[in-house]
Amino acid sequence: MSNTALPLRQRIDGGSPTRAELASLAAMGVPVHLADCDLAEADLSGLDLKDWQFDRCNLRQARLTNTILETVRLTACRAGFANLAAARLTDVAVVSCDFNNADFSDANLSGVVFQGCKLTGANFARARTMTVSFADTLLTDARLTGFSFRKAQLDQVDLSLADLAGADFRDCVFAGCSLREAHLTGARFEGADLRGADLGGLRLTDAGKFKGATVSRRQAAELLAQLGLQVSG
Repeated sequence: MSNTALPLRQRIDGGSPTRAELASLAAMGVPVHLADCDLAEADLSGLDLKDWQFDRCNLRQARLTNTILETVRLTACRAGFANLAAARLTDVAVVSCDFNNADFSDANLSGVVFQGCKLTGANFARARTMTVSFADTLLTDARLTGFSFRKAQLDQVDLSLADLAGADFRDCVFAGCSLREAHLTGARFEGADLRGADLGGLRLTDAGKFKGATVSRRQAAELLAQLGLQVSG
C-alpha cells in the first residue's frame, strides 16, 4: 500500500494572485480554494485546474481557453465576458454565478450543473455536451445552436430570444420555462413535455417544430386562435 499523502487543498483568501503563482500550484497538482479573489482579465488559459474551488471570485473577462476544469466548483462568482472557448468542463458545479456574455464556444461540457446562474448572451456554439443541466437559470438571448438538452429536466429556465437552431429537446420536460420568441429553426421536440413552457410569440407556421411534443390545452387553443378557431368544453 502506498504511503503517498494526498495533496492538501491550499486556500487563498482575497488578493489578485498572478498567473505564475497559479500555474505553479497547478503544475504541482495542488487543489486550490480561491475565495474573494480578483481574477478579472486574468490569463488562466491552458492550465489544469482539476479539483479547484472558486468562491465569490471576480473572473470578469478572464481567459480560460483550453483550460481543464475537472471536478471544479464555482459559487457566487462574477464572470461576465469570460472566455472559456475550447475549455474542458467535467463534473463541474456552477452555482449562483454570473456568466453573462461568456464564451463557451467549442468547449467540452460533461456532467455540468448550472444552478441559479445568469447566462444571458452566453455563446455555446459548437460546444460538445453530455448530461448538462440547467435550473433557475437565465439563458436569454444565448447562442445554443445544436445544443443537446435531450432527456433534460428544465426547471425555471428562461430561453427567451435564445438562438436554439438545431437544438435537441427530445424527451425534455419543461417546468416554469420560457421559449418566448426563441429561434427554433431545425430544433427537435419529439417526446418533449412543453406544458410548463411559455411559448409566447409562437406563430401557427412554427407549430410544426413541436411535432411529437405534448402541449397543454391552453397552448393548443392559442395556436388555433390564429385560425379564428376556439376550443370549448
